[in-house]
Amino acid sequence: MKILCVSTSLTEQSTWRDLLAAALPQAEVVAWQDNASAQDADIAVVWKPPVALFERERKLRAVFNLGAGVDALLAIPGLPADLPIVRLEDAGMGAQMAEYVVHALVRASRRFDDYEAQQRARQWRPLPELDRRQWPVGVLGMGVLGAQVARAVAGLGYPVAGWSRGGRATEAGIEMYAGSDALPAFLRRTRVLVNLLPLTRGTEGILCRATLSQLLPQAHLINIARGQHLVEEDLLPLMDEGRLSGATLDVFRQEPLPPGHPFWTDPRVTITPHIAAISLQRETVEQISSKILAFMRGEAVTGIVERGRGY
Repeated sequence: MKILCVSTSLTEQSTWRDLLAAALPQAEVVAWQDNASAQDADIAVVWKPPVALFERERKLRAVFNLGAGVDALLAIPGLPADLPIVRLEDAGMGAQMAEYVVHALVRASRRFDDYEAQQRARQWRPLPELDRRQWPVGVLGMGVLGAQVARAVAGLGYPVAGWSRGGRATEAGIEMYAGSDALPAFLRRTRVLVNLLPLTRGTEGILCRATLSQLLPQAHLINIARGQHLVEEDLLPLMDEGRLSGATLDVFRQEPLPPGHPFWTDPRVTITPHIAAISLQRETVEQISSKILAFMRGEAVTGIVERGRGY
């Protein structure tokens, strides 16, 4: 069995190669090299691979993605239509995303920004107590990661609803919505909107004036999925109109966010550099190596991407 590691960063590529080689001593694990001849690999473990991968490696039996999102991979020209793609499932990302969302939610609902302003002004003025019923949370995307985030928020006593395009099993303590017909009702009951949708043709631009205007007044947006979900030019005008009170954004249409972008200087927007969840090395290698072995034995594996759905 020959495994080819491919990444946008040569340092990361070498790291993944070494880790997978240690986890799979029975395999030959090699790193991608530009302008080299075909490696005739059986498996490719990738993160945003070059177009040349699929032009050169004609014997691949499967591709394992080093992340949960596969939009960049599916957009590559020449990707064989029958080549199985296996995405990463959680691998420590769920807990990180839950932490991120809880931090942003509590910061907004407990008004910690106001307390920071009071500290700068040397003011001692307790604000009104929190009524969590006034802060209903809605999670867009109830896959493995979205469900973990929803459960964490519900555990703090906030009313939580989840929306998915195709529906999923009931989650205890979480109000479930499914399908496009149910989206308006989901939005109307939501004050804090958390986006964890996969990026597909059907979800690109879903965070726009038409949808965000349906949220409860003084809503807060938390986007930790993809920058292309948000129509960025709609956000600040909605804040100026009072529809939104703030946003916590970890992802952007252009990354790094350009220095002149208006989000940098607007105090209502909190920016982080795409760090809501990273693929933890140990958990990722354990998951991918076990799936590779199962796949090569002809066993069923979870996380296989449905091309028609985009995830």
